Amino acid sequence: MTTVSPGSTAQPDATAAVADGGAGGGVTTAAAAPLPEPGRTLWLDILGVVAILSVLVALYGAIIWAPTEAVMGHVQRIFYFHMPSAWVALGPAFTIVFICSIVYLVKKDLRYDRIAGASAELGVLFTTITLLTGPLWAKPIWGAYWTWDPRLTTTLVLWFIYVAYLMLRSSITEGHSRARLSAVFGIVGWIDVPIVFMSIRWWRTIHPTLVTGEGMNLDSSMEAVLMLSLAAITLLYVYLLIVRVRQLDMGSRLDRLRQLSHLR
Repeated sequence: MTTVSPGSTAQPDATAAVADGGAGGGVTTAAAAPLPEPGRTLWLDILGVVAILSVLVALYGAIIWAPTEAVMGHVQRIFYFHMPSAWVALGPAFTIVFICSIVYLVKKDLRYDRIAGASAELGVLFTTITLLTGPLWAKPIWGAYWTWDPRLTTTLVLWFIYVAYLMLRSSITEGHSRARLSAVFGIVGWIDVPIVFMSIRWWRTIHPTLVTGEGMNLDSSMEAVLMLSLAAITLLYVYLLIVRVRQLDMGSRLDRLRQLSHLR
């Protein structure tokens, strides 16, 4: 029996959730958490402001403060956002897809699937930025927007792999069936990430090597701007990932409540 104190309002609990992936692949009913109150937390807003300000400072450093490269000239400034975008895509973004896919297969928790999906979206976004800024830099330096250089080719293959990953996710209704297929795809697709990283060492390439055994081939002020850009773009990725995962969590809870209302 439910007792309601004076002045309060009784609200029905969400007592069931619908999900596929049971032992027989049918519909199962389990306890579901109540829908959270809408709104944003203060720390997330602060993180967003800091991320945006960091990007603006990095823009100032890349366009105004950093010295002009002696051989390539001003076009080299694209590098300060080309390289960090590639780092975020190949480093945190697709690696989180890989890790969360493994964790999902072990724990069968759909939240890890949603984190993997959100990170894949951002990985494709930053890979797209990498593939667009690279040719803009290459044209005046190499004389062509695109060459089938090993680093460029393997990066393009990686882009196609994770675009296909997102298409797979969009073609299947959310649930354990989609999560299992996506997890396997995300794990296998990640194999191309170390190939992209090592391509300039495994094959003959015209792509510049930034880090050698003696450190970075950069002037100290250029290196400072690059580090700032790396931090800014990474922070932006973290903020966007948190926001996107929160959106997917909310959407999943709304779907479960809609399914619950149909069962009633």
